[in-house]
Amino acid sequence: MSAWVQQTQTEFCKRRKLNLTFERKSEMGIIKMTNPIVEIDGDEMTRILWRLIKDELLLPHIELNTVYFDLGLENRDKTGDQVTVDAAWAIKEHHVGVKCATITPNGARVKEYGLKEMWKSPNGTLRAILDGTVFRAPIAVKGISPSLRNLEKPITIARHAYGDVYNGVEMVIPGPGKAEMVFTDGAGREERRLIHTFDSPGILRAIHNLRPSIESFARSSFTYALSTRQDLWFSTKDTISKQYDHTFKDIFQEVYDNEYKAGFEGAGIEYFYTLIDDAVARVMRSKGGFIWALKNYDGDVMSDMVSSAYGSLAMMTSVLVSPDGNFEYEAAHGTVQRHYYNHMKGLETSTNSVATIFAWTGALRKRAELDGNAPLGEFAGKLEKATLSTIEAGQMTKDLALITDLKDVVTLNTSDFVKAVAGRLSAL
Repeated sequence: MSAWVQQTQTEFCKRRKLNLTFERKSEMGIIKMTNPIVEIDGDEMTRILWRLIKDELLLPHIELNTVYFDLGLENRDKTGDQVTVDAAWAIKEHHVGVKCATITPNGARVKEYGLKEMWKSPNGTLRAILDGTVFRAPIAVKGISPSLRNLEKPITIARHAYGDVYNGVEMVIPGPGKAEMVFTDGAGREERRLIHTFDSPGILRAIHNLRPSIESFARSSFTYALSTRQDLWFSTKDTISKQYDHTFKDIFQEVYDNEYKAGFEGAGIEYFYTLIDDAVARVMRSKGGFIWALKNYDGDVMSDMVSSAYGSLAMMTSVLVSPDGNFEYEAAHGTVQRHYYNHMKGLETSTNSVATIFAWTGALRKRAELDGNAPLGEFAGKLEKATLSTIEAGQMTKDLALITDLKDVVTLNTSDFVKAVAGRLSAL
């Protein structure tokens, strides 16, 4: 555990005042929850979806028990982003979290929201504390065919959840000078590497990773592949990054050879490594049905590619699985900024809420599994069935209506789609 993580844990335990939210209903037959889910609210249009899903799909059926954290950009700025750290430690305490999409501010967002500083990615902060692997997979539904005609089965992305650019340190170089990378060991000995001798202004970025985190990433990926009996691919750019990326490659091979090779051979599945360039070409020609493990940033980009190939970014599940048994569910897409601006102008929007609904169902199902709460788990399955059957009946948001194979579809606005799902859910 890093010194920074230990410090944030200590501060959390000292100051922590969790907001346990029990949104109770008086109707008979309401499903009760034994332990809470950590609920992490977010920004813009997905924040609108969040409330709509709770009001229409969850609260009529569940005595919802959550530990609530507001990661809306204004509150992150107000708390100096401490709220994000507290949310991560709450997930470590309660083991299950569900997260709305959030803004990672750039210069324009700092000006738009009047922020005190350009806060880091909240997902990066959460993953730095929780560690683990993010598994992302398309949500398959009849009537939405992949844009790549050869794809027959979903491709699951296994994305490392620590380090790389999300925990990077950056610097703007004002003019000529020398940049060095320096490591000082516990005995005070220094090792230096020249980065670049600048003769003009420029920029720098330093990234890092941790061997234990890479090992847990490898084990999570191999374990998931065995549990689902799917081949596992892993790819980096080790020909160029001969130490950073090559270390990932070496660790994966060591873990496979020492711990998983016999199991893979017995299950009749394959692990292989290839350069990311080759992997992309193979993916485009493949039939799917395998797991593709990638470093943090690579996984971010390639999960967008895979989800787009299957139809829409709003049709992809995402769950962070940490090595100490914590789970954080979220939608794989962003805050849908353009729709939010239209919403604020009073214009009608048609925003796809499927991935956000499935984030909730994933968290509810995991909470049910950990607590032995069969009715809660059954409800999660019914909500997913109601969501997909609504689309398969020809009722969908605009993004899907533009690409569906179905005829005579009805394009619904943001609210009406959720209400259509609610109607089917009540009938199950």
